[in-house]
Amino acid sequence: MTIHINLDVMLARRKMSSKELATTVGITQQNLSILKTGKARAVRFSTLDAICRALDCQPGDILTFEDDAGKAG
Repeated sequence: MTIHINLDVMLARRKMSSKELATTVGITQQNLSILKTGKARAVRFSTLDAICRALDCQPGDILTFEDDAGKAG
């Protein structure tokens, strides 16, 4: 099971910089980077809500799930 973060795609679609999003959402650029690179272990609903408001999108536009169960490893 893998959760993918598509923040870069949404930022590009909205023509918004990471710095602008971090400022709008009220988180540090470092924490936004951790989220963007998939290194975050959790995301607060309040942060996800603020990101969705800033990018005018749905959570599913940012987070996608891929089932790795059938893949050989």
